[in-house]
Amino acid sequence: MSPDVPAQRAIPGAIDSTARAVARARLESLWARGTRFLGCEVGILGGAMTWVSERHLVAAISNAGGFGVIACGAMNPDQLAAEIAATQALTSRPFGVNLITMHPELASLIRVCLDAGVTHVVLAGGVPHVRTASMVKEGGAKLICFAPALVFARRLVKAGADALVIEGSEAGGHIGPVSLTVLAQEILPHIREVPVFVAGGLGRGEAILAFLEMGAAGAQLGTRFAASEESIAHPRFKEAFVRASARDAVPSIQLDDRFPVIPVRGLANAGTHRFLEHQRETLARFQSGALSRLDAQLAIEHFWAGALKRAVLEGDVEQGSVMAGQSVGMVTAIQPIAAVIAELVSQAVDALAARPEA
Repeated sequence: MSPDVPAQRAIPGAIDSTARAVARARLESLWARGTRFLGCEVGILGGAMTWVSERHLVAAISNAGGFGVIACGAMNPDQLAAEIAATQALTSRPFGVNLITMHPELASLIRVCLDAGVTHVVLAGGVPHVRTASMVKEGGAKLICFAPALVFARRLVKAGADALVIEGSEAGGHIGPVSLTVLAQEILPHIREVPVFVAGGLGRGEAILAFLEMGAAGAQLGTRFAASEESIAHPRFKEAFVRASARDAVPSIQLDDRFPVIPVRGLANAGTHRFLEHQRETLARFQSGALSRLDAQLAIEHFWAGALKRAVLEGDVEQGSVMAGQSVGMVTAIQPIAAVIAELVSQAVDALAARPEA
């Protein structure tokens, strides 16, 4: 180099292309078990969100390299068959279907999935019966189950689960009592027989990376996808996500142990405050003898009937149930699904590339 030309200096904090390429290869190796199992490019699943995880969102996630999952919810077999066919018309890539174990037509729903060539069936809402697990596996599909504790994880693996999801209380919707950071420490070091995916409160790639390095095969996200461009959720529903902070996503409160409330995490609004008032009023009526214990319990349980649909599809974000995880604070804009996934991957790659060489 000519002495008259100053040598180029590296920009502080810059990551060169070689370091990024090495980091990307490392990330791919970390979630390789998960991507092989799912048949996708990126070890990220879409959480199954009722009224949200339908054909458009599911296909968008799969087309972007992740793994979309249809939320069957209360669909009957004909409705599920139509939803699967509509999704297959939008993507040629694999996707799964989430079924609730307590659904009265579970066997028929599984048959619909198998007949349609669905590659992965997710059973949620409880430990599935051995016969149910066998039906999925003998039909040629992979079985994914949720494990809320190590003892259940071991039982599910023994029952034939091909993969597990461990979901922390940071998640949106119906939640358990334990955070993902604790569940990961409890389960990941001990379950090696099958891939284990982590879920709950995940909104950045660095966090996903940390769990991958603990032994996770990939991650499941819902909240960030619910506010995407492809989501059919009402604009007001998505805008509520953009405005919210992590502290706005709170679990439902139970006022009396005699009347259990299934914990659901969502954005605090007029509806959540009214639910507390409703519980107080119902308890007063029970204590006065105006309601039996059963009628009081039903009155409490029925309060939120239809509230999620009102929020998601009609945009009633004041009285409806705006289910969201604590990662809602990381939803800063309504983005395309492909941009969300690319951002998560880039964050993980940057974190790996920025590490000093050993």
